[in-house]
Amino acid sequence: MDRSLESLDAKSKDLLFTEARTANTFADTPVTDAELSDIWELAKWAPTSANSQPLRVLYVRQGEGRDRLLKHMSEGNRAKTAAAPAVAVLAMDTRFHEHIPTVLPFRPELKDVFAADDAKRTGTATFNATLQAGYFILAVRAHGLAAGPMAGFDAAGIDAEFFPDGRHRSILVVNIGHPGENPWFGRLPRLEHDDVVQWV
Repeated sequence: MDRSLESLDAKSKDLLFTEARTANTFADTPVTDAELSDIWELAKWAPTSANSQPLRVLYVRQGEGRDRLLKHMSEGNRAKTAAAPAVAVLAMDTRFHEHIPTVLPFRPELKDVFAADDAKRTGTATFNATLQAGYFILAVRAHGLAAGPMAGFDAAGIDAEFFPDGRHRSILVVNIGHPGENPWFGRLPRLEHDDVVQWV
């Protein structure tokens, strides 16, 4: 069996990484429920430790739900979030371990390990949900849509508004749509190879 992997072509790499930007304006073009569902159906395949998958996604359409979200956004982000065709609130499930017997069937006892250790459970949820948030942004781009991820919001306010039982904790808000007029800021510098990479 040939186990070699194919490399993405240059256009695909541009779409996901080198030419992709955070969108600041969005066109009126609708984003369908099917497109939003497909974003998660792609993002879910990327790895998490112990296959824990603690990320949860709340899609917020324009209307009453969006109005409830906007009051918790930072002033500088409010207009962008109001204009986006769709918005995803990404949150971590603090009780992700309850799904361990399903997602890690050969180690079901890890459910009890996490249940007994609050620090271990919270650390695992935080790290892996944040990791999945990155996958989610790439999945948005892979579907030909622009993402506007933002950390400028009142997390406690969003949690009280949308997750009042305390199980889910918001970590990122992502505006989603087709880019509008002048959507991109200039490309900011990246660190050079030698500033980041070491060899031993």
